[in-house]
Amino acid sequence: MLTKNCFSVCVCSRRSGQYTMNHDHSKKPPNGASFDRSGSQDSLDELSMDDYWKELENIHETRGNNHEERVALVVKEPDEGELEEEWLKEAGLSNLFGESSGDSLESAVFLSTLTRTQKAAVEKRVETVTQTMRKKNKQHQIPDVRDIFRVQNDSKGKVCDGSEPSAVGTSENKNETQDGTKGPNFSLGTDEQKSPPEDMPFSDTDINLEISFAEQAANLKDSSIGRMCKGGGGDTLLPNFRLPKDKTGTTKIGDLAPQDMKKVYSLALIELTALYDILGTEFKQQKAVKIKTKDSGLFGVPLSVLLEQDQKKVPGTKIPLIFQKLIAQIEEATLETEGLLRIPGVATRVKSLCQELEAKFYEGTFNWENVKQHDAASLLKLFIRELPQPLLTVEYLKAFQDVQNLPTKKQQLQALNLLVLLLPEANRDTLKVLLEFLQRVIDHRDKNKMTLKNVAMVMAPNLFTFHGLGSKTIEQSEFVMAAGTANVMRFMIQYQKLLWTIPKFIVNQVRKQNTASQKKEKKDKAMKKLLKKMAYDREKHEKQEKTPNDADVPQGVIRVQAPHLSKVSMAIQLTEELKAGDIVARFLSQKSGNVQALKKEEVFLYEIGGNIGERCLDGDTYMKDLYQLNPNAEWVIKSKQS
Repeated sequence: MLTKNCFSVCVCSRRSGQYTMNHDHSKKPPNGASFDRSGSQDSLDELSMDDYWKELENIHETRGNNHEERVALVVKEPDEGELEEEWLKEAGLSNLFGESSGDSLESAVFLSTLTRTQKAAVEKRVETVTQTMRKKNKQHQIPDVRDIFRVQNDSKGKVCDGSEPSAVGTSENKNETQDGTKGPNFSLGTDEQKSPPEDMPFSDTDINLEISFAEQAANLKDSSIGRMCKGGGGDTLLPNFRLPKDKTGTTKIGDLAPQDMKKVYSLALIELTALYDILGTEFKQQKAVKIKTKDSGLFGVPLSVLLEQDQKKVPGTKIPLIFQKLIAQIEEATLETEGLLRIPGVATRVKSLCQELEAKFYEGTFNWENVKQHDAASLLKLFIRELPQPLLTVEYLKAFQDVQNLPTKKQQLQALNLLVLLLPEANRDTLKVLLEFLQRVIDHRDKNKMTLKNVAMVMAPNLFTFHGLGSKTIEQSEFVMAAGTANVMRFMIQYQKLLWTIPKFIVNQVRKQNTASQKKEKKDKAMKKLLKKMAYDREKHEKQEKTPNDADVPQGVIRVQAPHLSKVSMAIQLTEELKAGDIVARFLSQKSGNVQALKKEEVFLYEIGGNIGERCLDGDTYMKDLYQLNPNAEWVIKSKQS
């Protein structure tokens, strides 16, 4: 009999028929209707849906063969007030209500950086919480929602403490601002950073990262040409979306310091909510009731527990070792095997391998030569399904599913971008490795016959049919749900490089917050003393290392530090064409010391301080443009691991 460590099934077992999606796997869409066909090899036609139903049938049979049942993860449906209160906490705005509502200066700084649509989203949630608190007669200070933004509205461009934003400057502009709002333009550099005029729109296939997605949707909705044509489900062709080059550099997840990523998370949550509000789609975070989970093992173990185990074996690892090994095992055979991922392994053999892995994997005694390729693929999918909480998380799984309901493919992609930013780091890292692997499988489609649509159909049930989230709504629209989740899976694979990009408008909002916070901090005497001491220590340290020629840096020149390289410091003249990659190359061209062991792709130039915590620069960043955006930054070359 299969143990709890391996295949498991929820108490809503096959006998009761209450899976996340229940159906007769042999049946076709109602009324004999087929799915929309197109000339694209990635169209979702009726034939391609067979892979979905077959995969779902394999999953149900696997669970049905296990007579031991486990308690399903219960998802709590909070009332509206609780939901919005939780949302405000997640957005970092909990001090707008409750016992801490009297001290809202920190939130005021945050709110001063929001766009028009983001503010509307916050106001809507605060209003709901306020009404709920009044109904429950809670004895807390309840702010009037109109007061929350009054300071910003009355200040005509001033931040909430009444002072002008420093360092970044301001300039009056009758047109739309960089983040898409009307009124004063809080410039984060030169006029070159302004968004394109409305009569010069981005191409249909360009993803505009400079203006808030919700603002773009609002402008499209309000414009005479923006009739929000329902492009979500009809046309099955995937556009060739691309990111226009940004002279100040593209920011990827992992490029920012943790303190700035916390701000990114809050802004992404507010932006996603604002986008869903504008598009008329309900956005509700689910909440899982805590259940007892395994505290060791491989299958059915929380990602956090797995990584804690794995980091004892391999310090610093961010992806579960079993997950990495299963992918490596599949790739070692060859990715040209026909039906890879689609053809399941032999059930009895997979069951036995699962039990053996649980016992021997961490001991290092498991014999991988016994693992056939299709069995390894089945184990990989099993690992994903058996996570106690879905890889896309309980909180956001429904939001991922609902992406299919957004009007246009561009808006669907924008929503997915924000949702990826909201995932916990472990989930996000694991998802990234999975999507990269799936793309490598697709790259061999001429031999393995696994096109993008095939891979999406096979993998969608493993990521989206979570046994704790069954509902009548899903049961009643299972065919739409199946095609929709497969479409979302297609998007995540096809556009994965775009999904791991942090939109420029969010990075600029982080810069604004940092600038405003710095002004607030300067008023604190204790902070002044600390900054003075830090400045003194840094000056003393620099005097010890600088040569007489290094003492003064002329205008138009930056000082780049490389403490881990043989050439530890270099003065760099800024030019219009100088890129971050050019600076790294200059340091690596020094033929001495430990430079010999380093490669260009292993080290990066970092922007540190000023209006950003820390940001790893891509090689195509134009340094003069970035310097104008953040003139007070320090520039350091180091590896991402250091």
